[in-house]
Amino acid sequence: KITENAKKSLASLKRENPRLEPTLAIIQAHNDHSIQEINKNFAKEVGLRVIHICLPEGSSKDEVVNEILRLNEDPNVQGLALDLPESLYSSKVLNAVKPEKDVDGLSDVNLGRLVRGDAYDCLVPPTVCAVMELLEDLGGKTVLLVGASGAVGAALQCLLQREGAATMSCRWKAPQLRTELHQADVVVVGSTKPDDVPVSWIKPGTTIISCFHDLLSEKHNYGQQNNQATENAVVSLAIAMRMQNMVKNTERWIQSQQYRKWDLRCLKLQPLSPVPSDIEISRAQSPKAVDVLAKEIGLLTDEIEIYGQTKAKVRLSLLERLKDQPDGKYVLVAGITPTPLGEGKSTVTIGLVQALTAHLNINSFACLRQPSQGPTFGVKGGAAGGGYAQVIPMEEFNLHLTGDIHAITAANNLLAAAIDARILHENTQSDKALYNRLVPVVNGVRGFSAIQLARLRRLGINKTDPGTLTEEEISKFARLDIDPSTITWQRVVDTNDRFLRKITVGQAKTEKGFVRQAQFDIAVASEIMAILALTTSLQDMKERLGRMVVANDKKGEPVTAEDLGVTGALAVLMKDAIKPTLMQTLEGTPVFVHAGPFANIAHGNSSVLADKIALKLVGEKGFVVTEAGFGADIGMEKFFNIKCRASGLVPSVVVLVATVRALKMHGGGPNVTAGAPLKKEYTEENLQLVADGCCNLQKQIQITQLFGVPVVVALNVFKTDSPAEVDLVCEIAKRSGAFDAVPCNHWSAGGKGAVKLAQAVEKAANQKNSFKYLYNLEV
Repeated sequence: KITENAKKSLASLKRENPRLEPTLAIIQAHNDHSIQEINKNFAKEVGLRVIHICLPEGSSKDEVVNEILRLNEDPNVQGLALDLPESLYSSKVLNAVKPEKDVDGLSDVNLGRLVRGDAYDCLVPPTVCAVMELLEDLGGKTVLLVGASGAVGAALQCLLQREGAATMSCRWKAPQLRTELHQADVVVVGSTKPDDVPVSWIKPGTTIISCFHDLLSEKHNYGQQNNQATENAVVSLAIAMRMQNMVKNTERWIQSQQYRKWDLRCLKLQPLSPVPSDIEISRAQSPKAVDVLAKEIGLLTDEIEIYGQTKAKVRLSLLERLKDQPDGKYVLVAGITPTPLGEGKSTVTIGLVQALTAHLNINSFACLRQPSQGPTFGVKGGAAGGGYAQVIPMEEFNLHLTGDIHAITAANNLLAAAIDARILHENTQSDKALYNRLVPVVNGVRGFSAIQLARLRRLGINKTDPGTLTEEEISKFARLDIDPSTITWQRVVDTNDRFLRKITVGQAKTEKGFVRQAQFDIAVASEIMAILALTTSLQDMKERLGRMVVANDKKGEPVTAEDLGVTGALAVLMKDAIKPTLMQTLEGTPVFVHAGPFANIAHGNSSVLADKIALKLVGEKGFVVTEAGFGADIGMEKFFNIKCRASGLVPSVVVLVATVRALKMHGGGPNVTAGAPLKKEYTEENLQLVADGCCNLQKQIQITQLFGVPVVVALNVFKTDSPAEVDLVCEIAKRSGAFDAVPCNHWSAGGKGAVKLAQAVEKAANQKNSFKYLYNLEV
């Protein structure tokens, strides 16, 4: 009956989840394989997959724990059981099993839930289930547990007492054993009976339950008059119960894979006045551990890779798990034409998500670009936001992070080195020598790699045997004939090192006099950075890397990274960089930091992958807020025309950031220089300058409307702005077609200062959306 019920339950789960293949792993460290066969037979009948890991007899606890830890992290294993000698069932071993995989219910977590009465959250040990199944009408009876210690003994006592039985527990060597055996109505035996305990101590008519599988050998005879329940029944029932527990575990595993409502603990802010420096504010707040944050927003343990205490990479497998989950609302933060002091797009982005999640209890995610070391150490500074609307820790956000820019640098410079090396070798070797180096003999066999076969097909050579190519085909295959004057691929470094802007390479004697002029660009200007931001998968990234044009050959035809045969190596260098980095705001709300292309040389937006993952995590009613670089006439247009095309995502709202100071500049005010004191026009009320400069704001609103997306103006308020200036900007913005215009004080007050902006964004997102591209890609 138990097996049949488990079979039906599992069949139902498989109908709803066709690709489901629940797997139970059993670790065994003894040579009795009879139980292994019973496990396999029961599992086969139920429809479960079982893998047995047979460790040598005499294996240590550490060896068992190492195997447990490996299986804990295996996403294809949903349940884990142990068949070990009694000496290995220690707390260290039992608690090494993840509670969510513990089908035998022996860990402290599972046992604690059982004792507490959390029947839904725990799994009862199968042996205990079997004993309880065999015993009936326990009310008022006395049950003695002999040699049943540890987790099984504790669980048995708990359940027996709930059924109204009086329980006693005793060791075989205890002096009171004879008395207690004589008093018991039921005896549950948990370990081998010593020879010096006679059967006559057990009163006639006592029910005896033996719950350890050594008894299958029938070596231990308690006398036919006493042994009213067979040992075989307990063992078989226990294994059936184990399979039933596995089916329950599978059901919970399926539920854990589905979207869960956030249970986010936000961090409290106590803003000071005057507002301290950004770094002082950042260091004054204690961030949550990143694994805690990940759990709060519904990430599974095997979906994050932790880098220190406050940042983690998120694996792309999450997209497959939540593929059926509806996306949240997609909000873009753009700005009016910026001034040298910046208008606060990043600060508004952070302030908005802090307001949405910490103050309005709406799931929200900020998606930002990783700052380049160039601007960070230059006049512009970091990009973590500012004041009480920041990503923390600020230093880790602005410097190094998880090494994505270093990976781009390594991949970019590998390709640059491959270009020069190929030119050198082609200029100094014969066709045959080149061919022998490209397709070497390994263990007496010469063979083309997959990437070389692809190159042959592009050249129109449909051969797979290296020995069959003609001399002409060998030359065609081996020589790229790169024209050095057409090389567009430069080396990169993520520092403003002005003396590398023009260099000469090839001056060593080993380079045979092949000298040429080259240069270093900043790392984030690499095409690899733009690819990272637009890619949708590892395979897509590899294909995009292969298509990169690095130069022309002497016939004027393009030469690609794929022609150089390095795309596999580039993809390997980028395999971790493709995963977004999880961080948090000052108020403990989640942030993805990923990719950092500049808007003046690329599309200036964070990654498609970060946005896609965040949209799944926030849920249908949540918000993902991402930021576009430069002004709306560059970053926003590239977001719509390039990023949205690549992702297929539809924006819900545009938040257009403006400042009174910038509008005064656009209205004809004096130049502003970073580090110099502001002229009086910017510190005193001047309504005419503001009104004149609003033409810039109006134009950006019009651009947004052309795309059919509602726009909310966020006026980033400074203490030098007068109420009349603030009111004037908001009035002009609304007259010009903005859905709403809201003054914001998040810099000085955190999320609380952007609550009205968050409310306006939420309302705008519920408006009818008529997003459209302004041109199609078909010629």
